[in-house]
Amino acid sequence: MSDLKVPGFQSSELIAGIAKTFEGYSEDQKKAEIKKTNGIFELQVTNDQKETAIWTIDLKKVGEVYKGSAKPKADVTIILSDATLGDLVAGKTTGQKAFMTGKLKAKGNVMLATKLGGVLKGPSAKL
Repeated sequence: MSDLKVPGFQSSELIAGIAKTFEGYSEDQKKAEIKKTNGIFELQVTNDQKETAIWTIDLKKVGEVYKGSAKPKADVTIILSDATLGDLVAGKTTGQKAFMTGKLKAKGNVMLATKLGGVLKGPSAKL
């Protein structure tokens, strides 16, 4: 999991926490989460130094998190800042509010992006 962490990104801890949660799931729990979400999310996160880190959350086939671009192609790509991702997880803002204020951009299946909140909030309760 340490390979998920990127220096200079607070989001690294969050992503590692999501991955740890997925690893702790039984096969039945993974299948249920995949069935409920059925999508591949690519997160493109930019920090204050304008560096970008990319993580993929695959909840379509295998139920895993990895660093780098989605393989196969993501169903939705979420582009946001490190701070905005932290605010989403902390509950300080919602995905809809971030999208409407321009803090979050989505490419691809925008309706699928609405399911990301549940994916992020599930593991954050266990962090």
